[in-house]
Amino acid sequence: MTLGRTLWCIILIKLFIMFAVLRVFFFPSYLQGGDDEKGEAVSAELTERVAQPVSSR
Repeated sequence: MTLGRTLWCIILIKLFIMFAVLRVFFFPSYLQGGDDEKGEAVSAELTERVAQPVSSR
């Protein structure tokens, strides 16, 4: 029974590290500011991506 608790403890620690610690370093928040600014930034990024031609494979 103690082996199960130990494994769950290890799993929870790993999940905490993946979502809390690594998120800060690898996924910075680019959208700072109010809702209007966020909406404009997302709209500009989407229209920029759509306007670029798709390269042939």
